Amino acid sequence: MGRTTAPLGDAESGAPRTVTVLGSTGSIGTNTLDLIGRNPGRYQVEALTANSNVETLAAQARAFNARLAVVADPAHYGALKEALAGTDTEVAAGPQALKDAAARPAEWVMAAIVGAAGLEPTLEAVNRGATIALANKECLVCAGELFMTAVSDKGATFLPVDSEHNAIFQVFDFEQRSRVDRIILTASGGPFRTWTREQMVAVTPEQAVAHPNWSMGAKISVDSATMMNKGLEFIEAHHIFAMPVDRIDILVHPQSVIHSMVSYVDGSVLAQLGTPDMRTPIAFTLGWPRRMEAPTARLDLGTIGTLQFEAPDETRFPALRLVREALKAGGAAPTILNAANEVAVAAFLARRIAFLDIAALVERSLERVPHAAPTSLEDVLAIDRDARAVCADLIQAAAA
Repeated sequence: MGRTTAPLGDAESGAPRTVTVLGSTGSIGTNTLDLIGRNPGRYQVEALTANSNVETLAAQARAFNARLAVVADPAHYGALKEALAGTDTEVAAGPQALKDAAARPAEWVMAAIVGAAGLEPTLEAVNRGATIALANKECLVCAGELFMTAVSDKGATFLPVDSEHNAIFQVFDFEQRSRVDRIILTASGGPFRTWTREQMVAVTPEQAVAHPNWSMGAKISVDSATMMNKGLEFIEAHHIFAMPVDRIDILVHPQSVIHSMVSYVDGSVLAQLGTPDMRTPIAFTLGWPRRMEAPTARLDLGTIGTLQFEAPDETRFPALRLVREALKAGGAAPTILNAANEVAVAAFLARRIAFLDIAALVERSLERVPHAAPTSLEDVLAIDRDARAVCADLIQAAAA
């Protein structure tokens, strides 16, 4: 897990903590800046990055006096430069600029770039030993062993932001790892938890992104609807906590109050609870190693009254089966699964394929792309490209 403590760099030590937010205009990024804005004087923003949302990025850079603002799409460089004219904020664009932003000397880095595009910048921050608040699933899904080895070798501090892994992190006894029996990831079940396969045939993108509990971006919301999101979290948990596949469970919990649990050999089960608001796990990482205040609604179990639980249905939600099979297959299988899923979800959101086609395309991609294990970041990126191309070809062939 790298270091277990981080440089304080906060008001109590007399200096603000320097922070970089990779993916600042998305849901995680905006919630991170919301918390920073509520704590004036405690944080200095080093760098902010976005893919193409120049208007929001420029507004954030101005509001937080960021030293650097980067837009990933070079076509938007001119617009960003113009929007930040007259400020002290440096402006840059392109994939290399994202990596350069992550390499700048911020003590704490929020890694919230969605998709495999976040892998290289996040590793830049890891390689200089920063404290990494990881909200990007693909770093661990695509390159879990490489990533966690780098965290250890470079002395970085790793803090999970996903509500489930953050919950486990809070109740996992790292000093007595051998006394952990299993970890239990909870899942809301998404908007189609009670739907039949027949009902899901005609699902629209609008229905798929309407998550019952969480406010998330379109891609992650669709992943939640297919339960692929929970599958990706399964892979992440395997790497973060070094747990074998057969000692990780998934439990559907519609209220999203219990965010995950750890079961111990003595029969104890420890859980982290809270209202479904991503500012809670973000605050946990932003304040680490101390807790900071967050403006989240306080949990009132008396008002909630009843909590429900049920086993997941891998027939209606085959993504869960595919994830287990990919982990057991090992090698490049998780990387292929993730890449194909990204392409398939994008095609669904563009109304080029049906909702149930997403998992089917992932399965067919896994059958067609070789599973040889990657030994370097370059291998991971090459496998990712191959899997994307195969999935895109499958979509194109189906449409012909």
